[in-house]
Amino acid sequence: MLGPIAWRTPPISYGPWERVTSLLTEGLVRRGVDVTLFATADSITGGDLDAVAPHGYAEDPTMDGRVWEALHVAHALERSSEYDLVHNQLDWLPLAFTAQWGAPMITTIHGFSGPAILPAYLASASTYVSISDADRSPGLEYLATIYHGIDPEELPYVSEPDDYLVSFGRIHPDKGTATAIEIARRAGRRLVICGLVQDADYFHDQVEPHIDGERVVFLGAVGAEERARVLAHAVALLHPIDFDEPFGLSVVESMMCGTPALAFRRGSMSEVIDEGVTGSTVASIDEAVAALPAVVALNRRRVHDRAVARFGVERMVDQYLSVYETVLAR
Repeated sequence: MLGPIAWRTPPISYGPWERVTSLLTEGLVRRGVDVTLFATADSITGGDLDAVAPHGYAEDPTMDGRVWEALHVAHALERSSEYDLVHNQLDWLPLAFTAQWGAPMITTIHGFSGPAILPAYLASASTYVSISDADRSPGLEYLATIYHGIDPEELPYVSEPDDYLVSFGRIHPDKGTATAIEIARRAGRRLVICGLVQDADYFHDQVEPHIDGERVVFLGAVGAEERARVLAHAVALLHPIDFDEPFGLSVVESMMCGTPALAFRRGSMSEVIDEGVTGSTVASIDEAVAALPAVVALNRRRVHDRAVARFGVERMVDQYLSVYETVLAR
């Protein structure tokens, strides 16, 4: 399992790619699969851990991510003939060396940072798995779409929430944090914001002026226990994204707790959210404010049950095992 190394696997707070990599790795180990996780040296796994980077480069300004990712990939490449399969969770760089890998490669495409990286995908012989149908590139062939899986044990179901809304994700215009503040204000609801500040100017100009510790609360990047508590006790998640999101991990995490989601209809949101069951998708602030009462009134047990059925971690493990078997049989 060739994992990303921006953060530890599993991450302490932010790190969605690392989180999914960990959930799949540990699920495979539970099934008796012999897995070596190539990740940072401080990562935690029930499989074998191999590492070059001492810790995540995103948390250490002295580390150049390009250099450490190259060293990380080169080390895994050197050992690749020891394995039946290489599962790449690391974006485009490993694809540039497809001919040198000593085992067939499967790549989970977590999203494209831009069209300029597409040539690496087109030139590679890797097998591709998409994380949503919405995120498929028309120029690539895919073996499967496999939605991310979440462990329900990590996100407790809460039937009686508090009265606040939650916005959960990196603080960036793409995630619509300022838009969530406006929706909550117009709806007359408190808003709790959690996330890593990825765009400092956006935070200082459009988010921070509204934070008062009462109507708008900012908790920053939170760990696993706090994430579960904040999501589970919210009446709804606001996810007014301004980009075509490939999946939306926080949306599924929220629904696992029984908390319905209200999102802008971009990217994968219409795939992830079951309209009128686990939440709703809308096209504007006005539509969000109008739809919010019905979203808050959704049956939280039904939200939770549908999320477990569609996005439980064991379903993800089953589907990846099927992909592995297909590739090995070629």
